[in-house]
Amino acid sequence: MASIRPRERAAIIQSLRAGVTPRVGLEYIQVGRVNEVKALIEDLENIKEGGSAFRIIIGDFGAGKSFFLQLIRYIALEKGLVVLNADMSPDRRLFASNGQARNLYKELARNLATRAHPEGNAMIPLVEKFITEQRRVAEEQGLDVERVIKDKLNSLSELVDGYDFAQVIAKYWRAYNEGNEDLKNNAIRYLRGEYTTKADAKKDLGVRAIVEDHNVYDHIKLLARFVTQAGYKGLLVNLDEVVNLYKLPSQRARSANYEQVLRILNDCLQGSAESLGFLIGGTPEFLMDQRKGLYSYEALHSRLAENTFAQIANVVDYHSPILMLQNLSPEELYVLLCNIRNVFASGKQEKYLLPDEALTAFLEHCSKNIGDAYFRTPRNTIKAFVDLLSIVEQNPDLNWQTLIGNIKIDDETAPSLVTLGEDEYDEEDKPSTVIKREDAAKENTASVADDDDDDLTSFTL
Repeated sequence: MASIRPRERAAIIQSLRAGVTPRVGLEYIQVGRVNEVKALIEDLENIKEGGSAFRIIIGDFGAGKSFFLQLIRYIALEKGLVVLNADMSPDRRLFASNGQARNLYKELARNLATRAHPEGNAMIPLVEKFITEQRRVAEEQGLDVERVIKDKLNSLSELVDGYDFAQVIAKYWRAYNEGNEDLKNNAIRYLRGEYTTKADAKKDLGVRAIVEDHNVYDHIKLLARFVTQAGYKGLLVNLDEVVNLYKLPSQRARSANYEQVLRILNDCLQGSAESLGFLIGGTPEFLMDQRKGLYSYEALHSRLAENTFAQIANVVDYHSPILMLQNLSPEELYVLLCNIRNVFASGKQEKYLLPDEALTAFLEHCSKNIGDAYFRTPRNTIKAFVDLLSIVEQNPDLNWQTLIGNIKIDDETAPSLVTLGEDEYDEEDKPSTVIKREDAAKENTASVADDDDDDLTSFTL
């Protein structure tokens, strides 16, 4: 491998020790999953040609979903796409009524990345690149810049809130031309979804529509059209930890979010979305649970059902909307450990901290202690190996054989993402029961505190 810069080395090691995906240097540690990567590269090429893509990436906790999503993000940036990236959480959803969906849009806008700005916060460079190009066209043709901008964005008017979006871009040019920093900041606030009331937006920018919980997807489609007019190849949206939708205690809230997933799926597969792709990362339970997962929503179940012929032939359909991440083989995990050892050595073989036999001994120890989980969900295995290398690096006199023999590695679990117990489900999921008046009042109070966007559930006295 080529020499690894100290900044990238530190970022990779710190991320792996924490059990999270590095944002840089993925090429130094990527192994396996060649067919899955090829399938997603085909999707990216389709987006570049003006098409759309929709994939749900399914894998167990610790199996590498987040790493895979970040790898595709890296490839998309290299191919000239703009990437939006966010993790779902209890206060970030696809659909809500108390600001959770707008919170998701704000997080996506904050993480907007281009090849020149891979770390995010690229909204201002994106707008200024568009304006610079239109300014050049206006100077060549002897036209007014604002008129050229509005003509270029005229196609946005056919989309929801497209006229207001075009007006905001024109206001940004006016502010840029006049040196009005307040107006520029207001325009960026609008584009990032930071306005909470229409009155404020109308006062500051003269527009009537803002990003709200019910139109988040519409504004994502606006962004997809805008980035292509700014000279980029398309827009890719990465949504990770979508299992948080599965965790919602209210059946109504889950259904509303699954309806948004269905809307996105239909748009992408029917060709209604242009230059737009979605990658959604989730667990097998999030997909297959007949009671609370995506399969509980019949319209999604029929569209996402596995290819019967692939099941019969015991093969993988890489063109399906559902992409099941295949397990790493023991050989691939060995190569991964070699790559991590190489990162610690900054790409220099003479600085390797452990010999090859140490890697073999480490994998054998993992196999004896946690079985096949060490390569099926390798996160804990990788964390333990990075910890081992860190100790050896700081204490070169230590015997690696003694260290490996005493390493304790637990199977991968996710206690923070455990679903609710049977007695904690919302009332809509329970059979009809008779409860006391006092208990009903307490449950209603708890329901409001837990999920503000749902009406009080009905009960029988």
